[in-house]
Amino acid sequence: MTQRKPEQAEKLTKGLSSAQVSQNREQFGRNILQEAKKESIWKKLILQLTEITSLILLFAVVLSAYMAISYNSGWTKPIVIGSIVVLNVLIGLYQEQSAEKSLAALRDMSEPTTQVIRDGTSQRISISDIVVGDVVTLNAGDQVPADGELKKLNALTIDESILTGESEPVEKTTKAPETAPDSVGDHINKAFSGTLVTHGTGTMVVSAIGMKTEIGKIADLLNTTKRHKTALQQRLSRLSLIMTFIAVVSGVFMFILSTLHELGNPMDNLMIGVSLAVAAVPETLPVIVTISLSVGVQKMAKRNAIIRRLNSVETIGSVDVIASDKTGTLTQNKMTITRLWAFNHKPENIKAGQMLSDPATSLMRLFALDTNAVINEDHAEGDATELAIIRLLHQHHLSREHFEQDAPRIAERPFSSDKKTMSTLHELKNGHFLLIVKGALDKLPIFLSESDSQQLNKIHDEFANDALRVLGVAYREFEKKPVEDIESLEKKLTFAGIIGLIDPPRPEAKKAVHQAKQAGIKTIMITGDHKATARAIAAQIGIYQNDDLTVSGSDLKKWDDKTLAKKIDKVSVFARVSPEDKIRIVKAWQQKGKVVAMTGDGVNDAPALKAADVGIAMGITGTEVAKGASDLILTDDNFATIIEAVSSGRTIYQNVLKAIEFLVSVNFAQIFLMVGSVLFGWGVPLIAEQLLLINVLADGIPGFYLSREQGEAQAMRQPPIPSDQSIFSNGVGLRMFIRSTIYTILTLAIYAFGRFILTDNNSQVGATMLFLTLALGSMIDIYPIKARESLTLKSIKANHALNVALLAAAAIIILVALIQPLQKSFGLVELTLFQWTISLIAMFIPAILLELNKKILAKLKK
Repeated sequence: MTQRKPEQAEKLTKGLSSAQVSQNREQFGRNILQEAKKESIWKKLILQLTEITSLILLFAVVLSAYMAISYNSGWTKPIVIGSIVVLNVLIGLYQEQSAEKSLAALRDMSEPTTQVIRDGTSQRISISDIVVGDVVTLNAGDQVPADGELKKLNALTIDESILTGESEPVEKTTKAPETAPDSVGDHINKAFSGTLVTHGTGTMVVSAIGMKTEIGKIADLLNTTKRHKTALQQRLSRLSLIMTFIAVVSGVFMFILSTLHELGNPMDNLMIGVSLAVAAVPETLPVIVTISLSVGVQKMAKRNAIIRRLNSVETIGSVDVIASDKTGTLTQNKMTITRLWAFNHKPENIKAGQMLSDPATSLMRLFALDTNAVINEDHAEGDATELAIIRLLHQHHLSREHFEQDAPRIAERPFSSDKKTMSTLHELKNGHFLLIVKGALDKLPIFLSESDSQQLNKIHDEFANDALRVLGVAYREFEKKPVEDIESLEKKLTFAGIIGLIDPPRPEAKKAVHQAKQAGIKTIMITGDHKATARAIAAQIGIYQNDDLTVSGSDLKKWDDKTLAKKIDKVSVFARVSPEDKIRIVKAWQQKGKVVAMTGDGVNDAPALKAADVGIAMGITGTEVAKGASDLILTDDNFATIIEAVSSGRTIYQNVLKAIEFLVSVNFAQIFLMVGSVLFGWGVPLIAEQLLLINVLADGIPGFYLSREQGEAQAMRQPPIPSDQSIFSNGVGLRMFIRSTIYTILTLAIYAFGRFILTDNNSQVGATMLFLTLALGSMIDIYPIKARESLTLKSIKANHALNVALLAAAAIIILVALIQPLQKSFGLVELTLFQWTISLIAMFIPAILLELNKKILAKLKK
């Protein structure tokens, strides 16, 4: 046994070699859970074919094929409609596949990481790269990456509720239980994959990965996640159902009208009714919405915002309040000590190139000994405050290791978010023992005279008023080694002094806060700093205004929920708050009907992130617990990225509304055109093939590329989008009514003009002119729809993909009208130059009228 301990210690220090990692990965595989079996291509195909639009189309194919066989009506109809069925199914399958790939890529981007020791160096790797035998270091906030045996630990507790259902974290030990464990929760010397470190540190050796872990054994229970429609998709599904109902009723009405007017045999009339029903259903709308969300998610990922839940794309566009952490999000997360005060001496400013005084050196010795941060040539490890201490030491050619030679550490109590302090015990050269406690000044158990307290408060306030974060240190010396545990020794401490640190604001933070204000979004700061420090930073960035309130956690405890709800509008800074306080703040805003985004990075932020409408975790400094509770992860920890994400969310919503306006209004116009023509006694102006070609080419293809439209300039100068806002609000319904009216009047007029004025009751000429006007006109007026402001050459050229798609669709429509075999297949005839000219002029009328409508509405608004 005595020979194995050094070997074990060496293994923990060196970890696996690169060769051993490769060998173990080949033997045991990768550390991934087997995913639920994906739906087969055949099941996806059946789902596509059983949608209401596909069923109507399939009925039309069967009906037209029956007519071709029984009445020798030709095979054009079944071929055209069958092609449309195939096209719709292919688009649906392709989009579903693309969405799955996009989500898989995003899962890879947001995959948790862990700290391992390999080849004698500490390195951070993806959890999926863990192999059996790896030496893993665990810290508070980490997700345990695999099952393993604990070899070293310091006050380590782990939340195993995901496996056991027990909410209380388990205190771990390196000793195996004396009796055989009955359940997973009894393995107190082991850590399990998927559980969360809530306190302390530890080192474990991996014993099982992937499906061999405890969580792997119940992986089937974790693979039951179903895709839920977002709020917007649910509203659009309802819209599609309403449109489908209207279309089917219109189709039945058209069949009855055609039969009463004896326009053809019953089968022809039924075909016309079915064709109108198909043409009136906006079958491409759900696909366009999915594409819009997918494009938005990809754009956000490129801008350092990874969406973990798809519905957050919409929700973030509706955010009213952003509750942001200060450190690293609004600031640079590069803490620097700029001032210090050794007790009973004068405060000192730290300047580059200036030596530290003896009192300052003695003070920094205490801070150094009670610090865990490490800075090497390759990397820095530790929290921002401790790294600032180490950096200052290095600048003055000092180090923690230098001081530890005379005072080696023999015990430690890690930093606690509850106590807001950390303590260490050291053995001195003279045989005495030194206890050092550093942390929040108001949490240090020190006793000062009234005059000393006044002096401390005065200097503390001077530091805080200059936006410095204040950290204090105190000590206690013992002649003999204490027998009590370190925590019970933390009393009757001698105060040593304070340091003042500042984390400068990010250069872009002030601009981002201003943009949020323009967009009707209130930004509030939630921080662990003192009120004075927090208020000073918030004022620099533009969050805090003269009439605002700054509230501390202790102040907040005195307010009941009713008082908080009444005063919360005035509060812009919350300082020294607890996790429970953060949830209260979120819920107070939500009770006022506001959509709240909350940022966080620590374990204690997770409950508030879950409570918020949009939980935003930090990708760099964030713990895996915080990331797991979030909806969105910032890979750059930057507040400005949140504002870009809000802008993207609003752009997606705008583009969906534009698609609705583009598709639905023309569909209504087609219904009114067909029904109106029959009521006028003109018969059916467009046959099934013509209606379906317009529906797929003129409406569908250009509509897909609205999802790539850039955001409107005024999108971030308007108030947030209410979550319950109707899709027909803000003038959308009015514009749809105007466009439907324009097209109904124009198409009936152009049909009558071609049939009765330019020719002697030649319905085919009228139908051909109507076909060109409706198909090309509805494509051209996508430009007035895609830009809310007046059209410019820049806005027309902005969406290159849309321009290419529109030109391709227009070319096909024109070729169908020009090439004789295609003319015949689609029931068209050759037009004279004058008839072509009239049709081409007519197709620009809707776009011109829509632009005039913009100008009129703009003047009325002014």
